[in-house]
Amino acid sequence: MMAVMPAARPPAQTSRFSDRAIIDAIRRTWGFDALRPLQAEAIRAVLDRRDSLVVMPTGGGKSLCYQAPPLLTGELTVVVSPLISLMKDQVDGLRLNGYPAAALHSNLSPAESRQVWDRLQAGALRLLFVAPERLLTEGFLSTLQRLRIGTFAIDEAHCISQWGHDFRPEYRRIALLRDRFPGATFHAYTATATPRVREDIAAQLRLQDHVELVGRFDRPNLTYRILPRVRLDKQLVETLSRHQGGESGGGGGGQASIVYCISRRETEAIAAMLTRHGIEAEAYHAGLTPEKRREVQEAFASERLNVVVATVAFGMGIDRSDVRCVVHAAMPKSIEHYQQETGRAGRDGLPAECVLFYSAADVQQWKRLIEASAGEIEVVDEESLERARAVVRAQLELLGHVHRLCSGARCRHRALSEYFGQAYEPPGGGVDGCGACDVCLGELETAPDSQVVAQKIVSCVARASLSSGGMGFGVAHIVDVLRGKANAKIVERRHNELSTFGLLWDVPRETLISYVNQLIDEGVLERTQDQYPVLRLTAASAELLRGRREVRLISPRRPAGEDGWVGAGARRGATPKEASRPLTPEERGLFESLRALRRQVAEELAVPPYVVFSDATLEEMARVRPGAEESFVSIRGIGTAKLTQFGERFIDHVRSYCDRNGLELDASPGSRPRGAGSGRGERVTRPGAPAPGYGLFEEGASIEQVAAKLGRAESTVVEYLLRYIRDRRPASVAAWVPPEVYAMVERAAGEVGALLLRPIFERLGGKVSYETIKIVLAHLEATQPAE
Repeated sequence: MMAVMPAARPPAQTSRFSDRAIIDAIRRTWGFDALRPLQAEAIRAVLDRRDSLVVMPTGGGKSLCYQAPPLLTGELTVVVSPLISLMKDQVDGLRLNGYPAAALHSNLSPAESRQVWDRLQAGALRLLFVAPERLLTEGFLSTLQRLRIGTFAIDEAHCISQWGHDFRPEYRRIALLRDRFPGATFHAYTATATPRVREDIAAQLRLQDHVELVGRFDRPNLTYRILPRVRLDKQLVETLSRHQGGESGGGGGGQASIVYCISRRETEAIAAMLTRHGIEAEAYHAGLTPEKRREVQEAFASERLNVVVATVAFGMGIDRSDVRCVVHAAMPKSIEHYQQETGRAGRDGLPAECVLFYSAADVQQWKRLIEASAGEIEVVDEESLERARAVVRAQLELLGHVHRLCSGARCRHRALSEYFGQAYEPPGGGVDGCGACDVCLGELETAPDSQVVAQKIVSCVARASLSSGGMGFGVAHIVDVLRGKANAKIVERRHNELSTFGLLWDVPRETLISYVNQLIDEGVLERTQDQYPVLRLTAASAELLRGRREVRLISPRRPAGEDGWVGAGARRGATPKEASRPLTPEERGLFESLRALRRQVAEELAVPPYVVFSDATLEEMARVRPGAEESFVSIRGIGTAKLTQFGERFIDHVRSYCDRNGLELDASPGSRPRGAGSGRGERVTRPGAPAPGYGLFEEGASIEQVAAKLGRAESTVVEYLLRYIRDRRPASVAAWVPPEVYAMVERAAGEVGALLLRPIFERLGGKVSYETIKIVLAHLEATQPAE
């Protein structure tokens, strides 16, 4: 095959593709009628042939920004992706949507690889996923140069920067593609990047005249809780138990949850502990065999397992959208890691909870790990030595930021937004905080007599050291002295004779350890970094003892009437924020049955369930309860390919469920099901009774007038009007649809040969709303002659 010489890149220009063309392509493929913030600008940058750097939070829709343009341009986009599992899931999902995409990686057989290359050379693909290690080999690059590549999309672009949280040297070499493919544009995508990291990415990729698009880092559907680690086993069981009721869980009757740990040993111990407490869990870390890691990952992705206890090795390749809880059993090593790992919760936009249990000891453990990893860097000259030192300094700086986040007691949503350089905007413009973190929910309280307790702790550290000739002692020893435990070491040191012995006998050991760690966080005490760390006094210690420094020790609030420790979320008001209109019990039952059907379909196709439909799509399906194709395809997340593949099966399931349970089909998204009961002041239409507004419709009142008269949303009134048309069969609907528009819809329906919303909408070029099309179709159906 003759090589195609790389053409010089043409100057940036406004593309020929209209906004309508973009939306139409997205609607056909993914079933979305609108774009999220910044998606339109990011897609437009690709189409205008400008480089771009796009930063969007996890779940913000980054992938659509590089997936949509090739459908319009017909050019090939090469996506640089770090993990095989991530590539596989994306390709599986794209294929179900009818999108021509493939990946090249080591898990493919020779025959499968040849098939991908054949499709590439035939121009049948629009996206090719590949890891940087494979992409940057000479043989691979030479073969790619025979193809016409329009764009390189670099996913997880923070890996490029040495200031980022997952620096990967092979990502640094991607800039070599600039010289080999001068006609291609380059687009970097990441979920987490501070201003300094963004600047480094742009410099390393040599982005030209690029567009920088930074989305909102805040995830309002997440509820954050950051608490001192006191009794980890009890705290973990309590937190995960809140997600074991099966409200939107998969196999095993629970919701998807991830627990992150620092060490491999901790993952296995915690997984075993949770299993003993009746919460089925599996450990995941890099020390397991590849077969075992694959088994755990596939069980979690397929909803056969709902709780994974893992090191940070787990997650980047996991795209399960219905994770409802992410727990950190220890402090992560950076805020970027925390943002990325908690970002795996609630990717479908539904409420989720993120809980972090931390201790000052975590800081020392991370420091040791950072220094140990730096020792593995090959140092051959002064330059490489300085590079190693720079990496350590950068990681310690990131560690300091996350330490301050944990030890602070300010709104978590605000703190995270401001770290990434954005002013926080409370929901609804309110001033009372986010309403979705432990601080703003009032779940933390100042421990009784904080100042006195702190002084007793510091005094004990001072007296123990003074009585032993300046020797320091560890946290456990000081806590035992304060609690009056006359063990052998304490008696041997005669610390049972100190005036501080037994001063805090009534404070639980775990709580007292937490208080000591908080004093370390505040700088009132210092922990040495020796192999056996001991406590030391600081300048702030003297200020505290003299009453010149105030200290606030915090603990989770205890509900009235309970004596034992409780963790976050024990109070009714501390649950994650609910969706705008929660599912009723009847709808919840339908939702769970749809999830079971989704799992069955996924097993048949050998893909993860979330690739078939997201939980958000199934929730809307449970509210709308589609009884026909036109209502099924109107649900967000259902495009033409999925209508063809799954429509009949899911519609039949919905019909059957509604028949058995007395639920109304084709309800509006915000309505309540018939027979489900009503809230205060809500009217419920009895079976067979006229819908509200019939009299007003008889008078020719407009939809807006009826909505104002009844105090209902216009979308609800449209549903009333559709029922009125079917029941009363009026001769004309000119009061709601102009005759010329009616004629356009009728003609389009005849041309496409079916009374389906989406084909008619597309035939009319999006010029007529779905509501208007529904009204015309309802009238055509109601007034057609009986057979």
